[in-house]
This record gives sequence, structure tokens and C-alpha cells, in this order.
Amino acid sequence: MCGSEQRKVLGKRLNRSQGRKPNQKSGITTSIIKCKKCNLIYSNPLPIPADIQDHYGIPPETYWNEEYFTINKNYFSGEINTLRSILPFEQQQRALDIGAGLGKCMIALQNQGYDVYGLEPSIPFYERAKTKMGISEERLKLSSVEDADYPDNYFDFITFGAVLEHLYNPDDSINKALRWLKPDGIIHIEVPSSDWLIGKILNLYYKLRGMDYVTNLSPMHSPFHLYEFGLNSFKYHGVQNGYTIAKYEYFPCDTFMPKILHKPFTWYMKRTNTGMQLSIWLRKVDKGAHN
Repeated sequence: MCGSEQRKVLGKRLNRSQGRKPNQKSGITTSIIKCKKCNLIYSNPLPIPADIQDHYGIPPETYWNEEYFTINKNYFSGEINTLRSILPFEQQQRALDIGAGLGKCMIALQNQGYDVYGLEPSIPFYERAKTKMGISEERLKLSSVEDADYPDNYFDFITFGAVLEHLYNPDDSINKALRWLKPDGIIHIEVPSSDWLIGKILNLYYKLRGMDYVTNLSPMHSPFHLYEFGLNSFKYHGVQNGYTIAKYEYFPCDTFMPKILHKPFTWYMKRTNTGMQLSIWLRKVDKGAHN
């Protein structure tokens, strides 16, 4: 993301849930690396499946019950409100949902007047989006972002909701989306934060117990997170690739702590930008405006 060669080894990660005593479990490990400049966290070597369906070709019903196939009226409404605060809405602005899943975000955007398209690499999710959610084949492509193609300067808005951490080359994926995006257009990204407080506490626990394991990422098992990002990951990448940060926010999410500690930890993470999830909005630089 930043091009720096300055990095450090944080520890190793098992290909399964680790629990409190990963040193007593059998399995394969990979080294977890952190960039000293931009705080990107990744594994080296990076495990890559023979086929993307090995990771994501699982029926949606495996993850969610029947209620997940219904759409709450407020679904994606917060993101749409944020989008309109930084990109004034005009009728038929064109939007792309990368990693569309069942198409719920596509439907929410369409209901708000956007001309919406989507990409989904998982065959079962793609089929359910069509058969259970009513998404048309003309709107939704069965494709990864790496294999997809759209005209340059085609979309006003592109969203990677909980997607970028699963992609093998986030640099290439962002740049491809930037080519598809109009000048001054917005890319929305939600990713795991490399500054998550609870992850650091768990890593300290492992260290104090004399174990060289870390809790970061899950490159070899569900949910197959390959990267964690810092705010500086996007700041440096944006300077090199023609975008600025229009807005960002951290969300605490689940603390995985005893119930009595949930509120104080949530309070602290909100005030220190050390929540689990980073939500960031990128604006493509209009180079013509600066000529």
C-alpha cells in the first residue's frame, strides 16, 4: 500500500481458531507481518486457494438463516447519508457494489435512486441474489474484481463493503476501481483495522505467556481475512495513486470481552480510534481541475 520495505514480524497464525493456547494445537502456520510505515498487516507467505470457490463457494444458508434474505428498511442507510454529504446526489448516479453478496446493498442503493451494478465471485451467492432477491443478470456479474471490466470513468460511486481484506492484491483492486470511477467520484471501503485495541491485548496475552502467536488475520480459515489496514495505508496509497480521504470513521464492533467490560472498552475505542473496523471514503482526484 505504501511501497515501504520497513516491516517487522508480529508472530505466527494458525490455520484454525487459536483460542488461549495455540501452542498446544496442531496445524499449519504462516508469519504475520506489519509495515512500519503505514501499519498494513499481512501474511508472508500469503496462502492462495486453487480456486476462489474453495473459500467462498459455500451456500449463503451456511452463514445465515432465512431472515437474512429479507431487507431492513434502514439497510445501508447510514452509508448512503454519508455518501450524500460528500457527493451531492443527482438522479441516476451510477453505483457499483464490489462483492455484492445477495445484492442487498444494490437494492438499497436502487431504492434511493441510484443506477446500480454489482460484482459477486461466489457462485452460490450470485445464484441466490438472482433467485431469492430478484437481481437481474444485466445488473450483477458473476466475476471477481480482478477479472471484471467496465468502461473508464463510468461510475459515480463504488463500494467495497467488507471485501478488500479478502482480495489478494488490494493495491491493484483499488486502482482498477479508480479507473472505473469518474473524477471526484467516491469509493467506500470497510476493512479490519490494524490498530484494533482488543487484538493488541490478545497479542500481549500471548507474549506474556511466552507464545510467538498473534490473533491478527485468518488467511487460511474462515473468514479468510488476508489484510488489516491502518489509516496511513490509504493516506500513502492515495498520494501515489490519485485519491484523497474524504471521510473516515472507526467502529468498535464486538469487544469479545466479559459483559461487564464491554461498555468501558467500547467507550475507550470510540475515543481513541482503536475500534475493530475502519470505514473510509476515498475521493478520486480530478486531475483536469488542477491543470
